[in-house]
Amino acid sequence: MTIRLYNQDSELLAFSACVTGCREKDGKYLITLDRTAFFPEGGGQGADHGTLGGVQVIDCHEVNGEVVHTTDGPLEPGSEVEGRVDAQRRLDMMQQHSGEHIFSGIVCRLFGYDNVGFHIGSEAVTMDFSGPLTQEDIARVERLANAVVWQNVEITTLLPDAQSLAAMEYRSKKALEGEVRIVQIPGADICACCGTHVKRTGSIGQIKVIGWQKYKSGVRVSILCGRRALEEENVLMEQARRSSVAMSCRQHEIAGSVERLLAERDHLRAQTDALGMRIFDMLSAQEQANAVRMVACDVLSPGAVRKAAGHLAAGARLALVLVPREDGWNFAMSSETEDVRPMTKALCAAFGGKGGGPKDMTQGVLAGGTEQEIREKLAEM
Repeated sequence: MTIRLYNQDSELLAFSACVTGCREKDGKYLITLDRTAFFPEGGGQGADHGTLGGVQVIDCHEVNGEVVHTTDGPLEPGSEVEGRVDAQRRLDMMQQHSGEHIFSGIVCRLFGYDNVGFHIGSEAVTMDFSGPLTQEDIARVERLANAVVWQNVEITTLLPDAQSLAAMEYRSKKALEGEVRIVQIPGADICACCGTHVKRTGSIGQIKVIGWQKYKSGVRVSILCGRRALEEENVLMEQARRSSVAMSCRQHEIAGSVERLLAERDHLRAQTDALGMRIFDMLSAQEQANAVRMVACDVLSPGAVRKAAGHLAAGARLALVLVPREDGWNFAMSSETEDVRPMTKALCAAFGGKGGGPKDMTQGVLAGGTEQEIREKLAEM
């Protein structure tokens, strides 16, 4: 059984240990020690990385009570080695994990929901709660969670005996047997946990909700803590700065400016679509005497192609509308009396393309063919 130094001191980064085993697997080496400060992946928290006796530790897992260190080089069993945990990664994991405890503990206290799923991902921390939360609920929990951070209270770990544990109210995702490690955050949470945590809540820095969505019968909330939150905010602030410069407005006016731009865009799009249909009607007038009609029009929007084909098909046996694209054509084929699907299939086979739809209206793309070639093929078919 590996002695776990991180349980005694979560800020311990350097230590010495004796190598108790080393075996090669898939080009990597699995190292066991008599004691370690490397936290193995578990409970939603990722493994520590770092160095061990001059080789890189790239992963850690628990196997039958031992911490197995995955390294890029071998170590001699029986030798004494120096280990050093990656300080930035350890702090990041502690900030995320402690922040999650505070947030989940407050949700449990206010709403009675359990955290049924937790994961510290490379991009965010996700928490799955057993009941629904509104946006206002989540904002309230975020404010209360940060208040605990700002109070800079001490985070303590306990190893209560069976009698004390039975009398204690604490959160746990599953039934536990044997020794249970309890992490306690005054005013926020008491929870069974095997992970590493900061010693005081102030070291978390901040807790920021970056997203939430319905998940099964509850809700999944994503947060960032500490350095991750700061880096995300810096990215968003730079985007806001650039957007405000581009739109010649102050940063707090961006939302209003975007809404005005979208309204202007929709108005111009409607005008363009109307103009495109007027031009199309002028072109289609030349086809009115034909039973099989075809119009190529480069001012139609993609969304107007079906509408145009329907107009062109009125009183005709078959109508084909083409809109040029960078590598061919968008098309819509329509008929009031015929099944246009065989003709669509033949046209796609002739010019390389794909399309489909109900028998009276198909839509798709053609990879090639000039307007004249397509017209001749249509007449031939």
